[in-house]
Amino acid sequence: MAAISSRLVEITENLQYNRKPLKKNSFVTVRTNLAVTKRYRTGQTDCEGGVPKWNEKIVMEFPAQARNLIVEVQCQNGVRTIGAASILVSDFIGGWVPENYLHFLSYRLRDERGLRNGIVNISVRMKVEEGDE
Repeated sequence: MAAISSRLVEITENLQYNRKPLKKNSFVTVRTNLAVTKRYRTGQTDCEGGVPKWNEKIVMEFPAQARNLIVEVQCQNGVRTIGAASILVSDFIGGWVPENYLHFLSYRLRDERGLRNGIVNISVRMKVEEGDE
């Protein structure tokens, strides 16, 4: 069996924010803990207040060396980070489930001071290429 250098991950997210109403033009960035990985970004939400849902699928290249998936909720064109969550890769890779299994995960967002600042709900699926089965 050949070593896997990278995998594709499909991510969809929404947010529960427990402080002030969230302004419109908020968005989510997703990256791994490795410095050389690209940041992936959703489009901006146009709802103000309430529970923003981006309902966009982000398909990203996921290096085999990555240990965390970092999800950041930002607003004001990236000037302000509302909160971030660090998701362990072991939460959705490995174990007894098949690689293309859809995981529904919820994580506490933390602001820059480490205080609780909402919950981000994401679904994660490892994409299996046709020839790999």
